[in-house]
Amino acid sequence: MVNSSQKISTFLMFSGNAEEAMNFYTSLFDQSAINTKFHHEDGTLLHASFTLKGQLFMCMDNKNGHHHPFTPAISLFVTCDTTEEIDTVFEKLSQDGKVLMPLAASPFSEKFGWVEDRYGVSWQLSLAKI
Repeated sequence: MVNSSQKISTFLMFSGNAEEAMNFYTSLFDQSAINTKFHHEDGTLLHASFTLKGQLFMCMDNKNGHHHPFTPAISLFVTCDTTEEIDTVFEKLSQDGKVLMPLAASPFSEKFGWVEDRYGVSWQLSLAKI
């Protein structure tokens, strides 16, 4: 379910693999779905919206000829509901990506990890302290 009162959404610009990334991300989390997709004539993604854990995101493929890489200076912070969820999501996001901080306890989280996925998007995963 999409939060209809959300006024600011994260918009991700990929270099030709936006639809692949969106499909991957929606496969990782509960309450996730692809909402809309519009394509250019060449099949690349003009604009799409999707939800992850009920949060709205948007994405597109970059068509301006310049590569604009993602940076860990901005990351998606996800509060996971269970140990199984954080372990599974961390493992899948790490595949062909880069672990920036391995999963471990932290002062603010029972379990916390930071990973850059295969598309260059940075994710901080946290399991709230009980």
